[in-house]
Amino acid sequence: MPSALITGASRGLGAAIAQEIESTHHILLGGRDAAALHPLVDHLPDAEPWVADLTDFDAVTAAAESIDELSVLVHNAGRATIGRVDSTPLSEWKTMFDLNLFAAVHLTQQLLPALRKAGGHVVFINSGAGLRVNEQWSAYAASKFALKAFADGLRVEEPGLRVTSIFPGRIDTDMQRSIVACEGQEYDPDRFLKPATVARAVGHAIRTPEDAHPTDVILRPFNK
Repeated sequence: MPSALITGASRGLGAAIAQEIESTHHILLGGRDAAALHPLVDHLPDAEPWVADLTDFDAVTAAAESIDELSVLVHNAGRATIGRVDSTPLSEWKTMFDLNLFAAVHLTQQLLPALRKAGGHVVFINSGAGLRVNEQWSAYAASKFALKAFADGLRVEEPGLRVTSIFPGRIDTDMQRSIVACEGQEYDPDRFLKPATVARAVGHAIRTPEDAHPTDVILRPFNK
């Protein structure tokens, strides 16, 4: 059975992606907290934890050594905080770039031999903020614009791999609740995409027949 590594898999969208593709893949559930991964490991018949703090590059390098062949790599882990340019400290910009961009670059570099061996598929969970910038979203959007550039470059340089960027609108997750609280608004989950909906789009991209290359998928909430 082909294998898939999903980062940020302990909850939210990452957990939903794992459940979406678990019938066709052996799942490596990526996360920095082993205890947080165990409920999903126990729920899925063919899954195991892959524990590493993605911003600890030495730890990631060591953890990647155990992966000899990999069919799918889903970069889902990320961080989003909002604030104006004049009030967002440089340290917060760095924190977001470290996880949203540099961690994805480093993990991809470490797993390229395993992905090449499988003729694999790399999926980047980007954001609508990776295509446009709204007020107070400059730092996060900058990290996601950069992630898109990395994905586009990887696609050009690795013709033996499929590389897909998913650009969802805002998703009903714990992170979204924190963002809405910062915006001073009341949380209404019906305003946002369901994690299972975005996970299904990821699954469709992965299951696309091999004669096609799904490069960019854009999803927006459909608020009737």
